[in-house]
Amino acid sequence: MSGHSKWNNIKRKKEASDAVKGAAFTKAAKEIMVAVKEGGPDPEGNSRLKDVIAKAKAANMPNDNINRAIKKAAGAGEGDAYEEIVYEGYGPGGVAVMVRTLTNNRNRTAGDVRHLFDKHGGNMGVAGSVSFLFQEKGTILIDSEEFDDEETVMMDALEAGAEDFSNEGDYYEIVTDPDSYYTVKDALTAKGYTFSDSTLGPVPITWTEIADTETAEQLEKMLDKMDENDDIQEVFNNWDS
Repeated sequence: MSGHSKWNNIKRKKEASDAVKGAAFTKAAKEIMVAVKEGGPDPEGNSRLKDVIAKAKAANMPNDNINRAIKKAAGAGEGDAYEEIVYEGYGPGGVAVMVRTLTNNRNRTAGDVRHLFDKHGGNMGVAGSVSFLFQEKGTILIDSEEFDDEETVMMDALEAGAEDFSNEGDYYEIVTDPDSYYTVKDALTAKGYTFSDSTLGPVPITWTEIADTETAEQLEKMLDKMDENDDIQEVFNNWDS
């Protein structure tokens, strides 16, 4: 599978996050709280929490903020009860978009997501309208310059339980079954690997190209605005950029 589009989208998302670090910290805190509610406050016994903490630190979130989010979630009766809702739709150029949110007010979030679609020439659909164009996978990216022995990385990934491995030039893309995602990440971390990015979520089965520059810019703006929204955690799309 090609990771070209994913890598471009990741770079775009990181650039957007750098411009809105406050929003990035808010999103990380929500992820931490949900992970604690699901699996407890000990990251060694909670793979999802361990993964979220690593991502929060990579985004330069202060340890005090991380610990505060953990304590807030672990406290009896404290903290907001967030629910995960995935919205689907099409962006400019017919690009399929899936928007994963964590919210304590679904009416507010649904309105915000619909507005972002409409404002930038897209349209929000019903559940199932684009999800058939994706499959749930774990995706792990490793910098090929930092870890230049491709054969060793490939063998370590496959031995850890990865489904697929590919060299995409600047990075290696490791694909896992959803149930094996955290196990593979933990095994690779134990071997000393660091990750350029990692995601558990929808991976496109097919990709959509946009030939028109104006349409591409409109889609780019929509995706950037989605990244800036506090309720939107991740945006997945099948844009072959």
